[in-house]
Amino acid sequence: MKRFLPLFLAIFISLSATAENYPYRSDVLWVTVPDHADWIYEVGENPEIEVQFYKYGMPVDNVTVDYEIGGDMMPADSKGSVILKNGRAKINTGTMDKPGFRDCRLSATVDGVKYNHHIKVGFSPEKIEPCTQMPDDFDAFWQKNKDELNQVPLQYTILPAPQYSTDKMDCYLVKLAVNKQGQSIYGYLSMPKNAQPGSCPIVLCPPGAGIKTIKEPLRHKYYGENGCLRFEMEIHGLNPEMTDEQFAEISKAFNARENGYLQNGLDNKDNYYMKHVYLACVRAIDFLTSLPEWDGKNVAVQGGSQGGALAITTAALDPRVNLCVANHPALSDMAGYKANRAGGYPHFFNTPGMDTPEKLDTMAYYDVVNFARRLNVPVYMTWGYNDNTCPPTTSYAVYNVITSPKEALITPVNEHWTSDDTERGHLDWILNHLDK
Repeated sequence: MKRFLPLFLAIFISLSATAENYPYRSDVLWVTVPDHADWIYEVGENPEIEVQFYKYGMPVDNVTVDYEIGGDMMPADSKGSVILKNGRAKINTGTMDKPGFRDCRLSATVDGVKYNHHIKVGFSPEKIEPCTQMPDDFDAFWQKNKDELNQVPLQYTILPAPQYSTDKMDCYLVKLAVNKQGQSIYGYLSMPKNAQPGSCPIVLCPPGAGIKTIKEPLRHKYYGENGCLRFEMEIHGLNPEMTDEQFAEISKAFNARENGYLQNGLDNKDNYYMKHVYLACVRAIDFLTSLPEWDGKNVAVQGGSQGGALAITTAALDPRVNLCVANHPALSDMAGYKANRAGGYPHFFNTPGMDTPEKLDTMAYYDVVNFARRLNVPVYMTWGYNDNTCPPTTSYAVYNVITSPKEALITPVNEHWTSDDTERGHLDWILNHLDK
């Protein structure tokens, strides 16, 4: 089942600082309108896109719009220009002979300032298949690692965090040991005030990519205020009470493209950095299910980008999970570039030397599509088409292999962001799918 957010509704609710195509308080506005309302075409069809450009809300006339068109995240295969008449012009994107997306990249110079925009349209995307292959020992590899984790005693500290509590919710800072090597992760646990034993579903929320603090623990306070045990975690063992300056220094030292954590150990599946991260999510569920307030039945995972990837991998690895919510998951069909099409974040193949047999072998053990193939719980996914961080080709590659009950909210205009309404909708979906 799929639901689409209408184009113009998406435009107007996403006028915020995070919306790249429709920037907050900008003097200019691009509007791109495909001749199919859902931005979807069959393979072989030729989309026509109406381009509109406004400054101060008025259409700009007799301005040249240059365009380049190519596959999703691929170099341009056609170029041209059109002249705006009363602020409007039309462009034919050309077609595709196999399922995928084409990206029309636009630029216009108005009053000496260059403005850019883009729009992606899909061709039979429900037929996109991942390039990533399933290793023969995939299940055995992860079972072995989970068995080893089970031998590690559950250890944690939990301290009140009153600065993030409300009149309806209590918040705690948790430090959780995640393996026998002594690594730990931190997170903020929120729960309803005076929560009774056996009353609360669990929602585990792993983070997006980067080495960063948990900046806004109160942003999703409605989980704790509506009856959930929510654990918003980080993955690097860095206390979120560090200053922003300290986090920035650590990120610069250990997260450059050439030595970032997502590349650390990629030559060997047993040594890859993300192994302890995937298992840390399982250990987080060990912690959460040990709390007396847990209702004993419901364990949801929810996240976006890298967090969306970790939501899916955790749901596949841990049989206690019974609900999964993921926005535009990263680490998805990372080998897609080997087939000359978009691959998933972190786009390893943009860095020379990343396509060695050893690295490709390791990627397959950590690629989200292989975990998606193993899902047996209800899944709710959201993604946009204009996303260049986690491109739509890779979200479809994940969604199309899921065989458990699934729903998708597709918001074509979105780049790498979700609206507050979409975020709140994740909780609503979880509450509507709880095992009573």
